[in-house]
Amino acid sequence: MKYRTLGQGLKVSAIGIGCMPMIREGNINYGVADDRVSTRTIHEAIDLGITFFDTAELYGPFRNEELVGAAIKDRRDGLVIATKFAMRWDGDNAVGVDGSPENARRACEGSLKRLGVDVIDLFYQHRVDPDVPIEETVGGMADLVKEGKVRFLGLSEAAPDTIRRAAKVHPIAALQSEYSIWERDVEGEILTACRENGIGFVPYSPLGRGFLAGGIRSLDELPASDWRHNDPRYSPENMPKNLAIVDAIGRVAGRHGVSNAQIALAWLLAQGEDIVPIPGVKRVETLRDSAGAPDVALTADDLAEIEAAVPAGSAAGPRYAEAAMAAVKL
Repeated sequence: MKYRTLGQGLKVSAIGIGCMPMIREGNINYGVADDRVSTRTIHEAIDLGITFFDTAELYGPFRNEELVGAAIKDRRDGLVIATKFAMRWDGDNAVGVDGSPENARRACEGSLKRLGVDVIDLFYQHRVDPDVPIEETVGGMADLVKEGKVRFLGLSEAAPDTIRRAAKVHPIAALQSEYSIWERDVEGEILTACRENGIGFVPYSPLGRGFLAGGIRSLDELPASDWRHNDPRYSPENMPKNLAIVDAIGRVAGRHGVSNAQIALAWLLAQGEDIVPIPGVKRVETLRDSAGAPDVALTADDLAEIEAAVPAGSAAGPRYAEAAMAAVKL
């Protein structure tokens, strides 16, 4: 496994693991998951040299952190465990975004217990709270660093001005936002703001929630409970148009003799040494495939071909429905 350095000297494997698809039941499902399979996948990832694992209290909620914590027990050394907070809760029900320092502390304490760790390596604000100044939120998160409960701070889906303001309060190690061949809105101002402030970039959904991997060509292939039935790009109107993107990736993959997923991840890795994608996985087979992406060397011609076939903004449909879109780039 190759390794990269995010902001503030945080060294991680060049590919991380998004643990959200490992949710067996709860609020966000990507097909059927099995705790035993997920645990074996995490162990295999560690054996392959992957050190970077991403979860959040929102996933489940709470149960994904418990799964990750149980899986890494006795294998904690050398791992970078990232988790996220954003919501105010009434039991298992999210009742609003809360970026207050008090909520950051509550979330941190809960995550430490569920993960079974003494310190959270990377603690993100999952979504910016428009009603709490980012200076106040990051100030509260910085107190957790001072107390030794958190090592590094991160933001997710933040706007350029928010990123710059946050970095003036405390160094930010990473911004996690959606970025992939078919979702390139971060290019330009957001990546520029990160690089101006020495902030690494962690793309989530680097495979378009599995779409770019090429294995899904109809909504009928997904269980009725699968979250992707809510994804506008998977809709019956948009999916046929977006399959042209999958086919373009497939042509490059065919020349290299690798999977679509490896090409999509290699494309992201080629966008800068400060970029570390976190594909979501739950099965060992998928993990092993994604783990091979850092060894795929795309040529200038490959990159040009992908750019010509899938220019920025070419995907049919927004990446989220309207309500979720209102919570990004704040």
